[in-house]
Amino acid sequence: MVESGWGPVVRRPVAWILAVVLFVEAFGVAALNWFLGIVADRQNMSLAGIDPDAMSVSSKVGGVLFGLYFLLCALVALLVAVRDRAPAGLGRILLISVAVVHGLLGAFAWAMLSKAAFAFMVVVLGLVILLLMTYDRLEGPSDAAPASEGPKDPKAPEQPDRDPAPITPPPAPSPS
Repeated sequence: MVESGWGPVVRRPVAWILAVVLFVEAFGVAALNWFLGIVADRQNMSLAGIDPDAMSVSSKVGGVLFGLYFLLCALVALLVAVRDRAPAGLGRILLISVAVVHGLLGAFAWAMLSKAAFAFMVVVLGLVILLLMTYDRLEGPSDAAPASEGPKDPKAPEQPDRDPAPITPPPAPSPS
């Protein structure tokens, strides 16, 4: 496998950094939603007549599910860092989906929150995209032999290799 550019240099560090960031983010999202569920429960809050207990439980369940989602994405990034191989299948889909989630959260942060929250989301989005792009799947196996082509017509006998037709036609004969 022929490698060039910065890809091989930044692959593993980016995967390690992304794994750590997603682990921290998984814990932070779960803890924040759990805290908001406790606040909604203790304040007996309601939104449009929804039962306060339902709001509290849904906030906690949502936080745990989002935390597990980020945790699974962090695990994929960790496996990429340890194996130094491109994510495949479900792992690749998870990383693409977490990139989309961070893009959407970045847009929300730009509109509703601080510029620092937007910058954090963009940095995480950049790390995910960099991780996906440095493991370029266009490279083929290094020990693969080129496939030989057989005769186009199975009834035609094998002919020795001849020079291909010229690119430009020969000059027209001159009247003399």
